[in-house]
Amino acid sequence: METAIISGKGGTGKSSVAAAFATLAKEVVVADCDVDAANLYILFQPKNPDFQAFTGSREAVVDVVVCDGCGLCVEYCRFDALSMANGHVTVSGVFCDGCGLCARVCPHNAIVMKENKESVLCSADFRYGQLVYGRLAPGEENSGKLVSLVRERARQNARDRKINTVIIDGPPGIGCPVIASITGVDQVVIVTEPSMSGMLDLKRIWSLCKSFGLPTWVLINKYDLHSAQSEEIETFCTVNGIRFAGKLSFDSIIVDAMVHCKTVAEWVPGADIVTEIKTAYNKIFQRGR
Repeated sequence: METAIISGKGGTGKSSVAAAFATLAKEVVVADCDVDAANLYILFQPKNPDFQAFTGSREAVVDVVVCDGCGLCVEYCRFDALSMANGHVTVSGVFCDGCGLCARVCPHNAIVMKENKESVLCSADFRYGQLVYGRLAPGEENSGKLVSLVRERARQNARDRKINTVIIDGPPGIGCPVIASITGVDQVVIVTEPSMSGMLDLKRIWSLCKSFGLPTWVLINKYDLHSAQSEEIETFCTVNGIRFAGKLSFDSIIVDAMVHCKTVAEWVPGADIVTEIKTAYNKIFQRGR
């Protein structure tokens, strides 16, 4: 069973919840699909990593020996990535979109398209099973494609090891990487917080899940920071028929646990916050079976 844990905005505690759920699952494949800022590998410190290069984009490279400075490529480039300097063409990696038009129009074949292979897909063992994650190099594109590869590898690892539970730690927002994270999953857990922005982003991400017809849960994190807003979120779930997973208190021991590379369920297993997480976990995963 694939469960995607997402949030409409960053900072709601989504990754902390996903990590705690993985601890409670005991035998699990975790897919960290926040490839722009993957962080679960820091917490879980996996072993025996298997790295695979990921080509996210291409960039034009000019052979200054062959280039005669005719400027035709500069004229055709619509991204303003090419410019003339000292009689030769230079390329701005920031603006180059990798379309390859400049290489096609160059009459001297002085431009080639070089693949960027700095991004990686990694699969590794960790203390509760397998962790799969992607790390997108700064400025790289096609994060949705890398997310899809992370999920594909996670599914394959789950089949190979006969593990029934796959937990997906998705990226925040409602963009392409989020869509790639939730497409075809068995259920979605939206982690939100009691704030005005949390409420607005909850509505956006729930609308996305609804359009995909996905069974959706809502879990309020740090609910006691604004009880009135938490009640408003609960009412919203009731009115719209959204499954309500529960409420988690604010507790600084979650930060202490992360500092020591532990989930809160590992660090202080008897804490009240862990009891609340267990209650939500049992509600979500028992009903999803």
